Amino acid sequence: MKYYLIGIKGSGMSALAGLLYDLGNTVVGYDDGLDFKYTLAGLEKRGIEIYHDSSFIPSSDFIVCYSNAIKEEHKEIKRLKELNLKMVRYQDLIGNLSKSFDTISVSGTHGKTTTSLMIASILDKTYGANYFVGDGRGHGDTKNKLFVLESCEYNKHFLEYFPKTLVITNIELEHTECYKDIEDIIKNFNILANKTSDNLVLCGDLENVLKIKSDKKSYYYGFKENNDLVAKNLELTSTGSSFDVYYKNSYFEHFNLKLFGRHMILDSLAAIMVSILYNVPKEIIKEVLDNFKGANRRFSETHVKNTIIIDDYAHHPTEIMATLDSARQKYPNKKIIGVFLPNTYSRTEALMEDFAKVLSKFDYSYVMDIKCDRERQEDYPNVSSDILISKIKNAKKLSIDKIEELDSYKNDVICFMSCANITPVINAFIDYLNK
Repeated sequence: MKYYLIGIKGSGMSALAGLLYDLGNTVVGYDDGLDFKYTLAGLEKRGIEIYHDSSFIPSSDFIVCYSNAIKEEHKEIKRLKELNLKMVRYQDLIGNLSKSFDTISVSGTHGKTTTSLMIASILDKTYGANYFVGDGRGHGDTKNKLFVLESCEYNKHFLEYFPKTLVITNIELEHTECYKDIEDIIKNFNILANKTSDNLVLCGDLENVLKIKSDKKSYYYGFKENNDLVAKNLELTSTGSSFDVYYKNSYFEHFNLKLFGRHMILDSLAAIMVSILYNVPKEIIKEVLDNFKGANRRFSETHVKNTIIIDDYAHHPTEIMATLDSARQKYPNKKIIGVFLPNTYSRTEALMEDFAKVLSKFDYSYVMDIKCDRERQEDYPNVSSDILISKIKNAKKLSIDKIEELDSYKNDVICFMSCANITPVINAFIDYLNK
């Protein structure tokens, strides 16, 4: 098959491109952005050609797949429709792929990417596994029967997927432009659970996850003793996180993660539970997890002289708190500074007080103007970064052309957090430090 992917540099689309290419398809891409993104690594490695204008003329047998960020009125979409090419939505194409394999869907408001990559790394080492991970990584082999699929709840896209095993890491209020309230979100997670053909792997510590009702066989993990899989004897130090795992009240194994924060232990528990269901030897589970380096843009570190720069995808209050906890665990004797680029007016409005509360926990916080491509600011007259800043203890506005505002923290840890493209801001700060 031949595919022309619109918005190919997006994290999901680049993962899909890699997966389709590896499965033997012809893949060509289009993207408006000319700037470098971390997702380009896999595309360039495969030699996938990317266009930034309308000069590519696809033959009639090309299938056009477009990113959720691309609107119907986009000039390239209009052009391709005039060519009468077959067009499919991103989630529909992934849904069709999920039917072709033994699919393990990893869902949840947070932790999907890391958990998906952990599971994929373990199963690929054991049996061979295709995977689609939201940090831009996709991999496929026609010989593989397993498919690890990060399944996002945005716009109910995950309901297009057909899992045999479903992981739910957590459920919180998110994507308020798509869901009425938390009960609406829970309802749709429950629909996905009942679409699952075999097993559910659920975080049993969380009230909202426990509201999932299904006749499927369910396995629970967490820190609480009543779970099937439990982490005990935690040691969180500046070098990592160690813990013992018990399965059905019997000692299973000891793990030493080179990762930080209790949330990473929960992600690893989900991966361990799935691995047990697929009969992976515990030695392989331990080897992979003890050497797991993390996902792209999830607490990614860069050291410039005496400054420690953290790049993290955190864009929800719970995720920001996890980033802060991880930074304090690894660097207990340094100031932790937050730089937050909010994404979408609706999320900022719905979670304003929670954002303010968590950003007040940093030693100092900077907030940038809200970034949003799919909402209009005029529709949210009472939402702005300035309003958010007014609610935060020790906070200030930041823009890329005033990056010198961070000069006071050259010997500290600065956490740049957003699901939007914050890379130009980080690069500007690195350039400033290197002057």
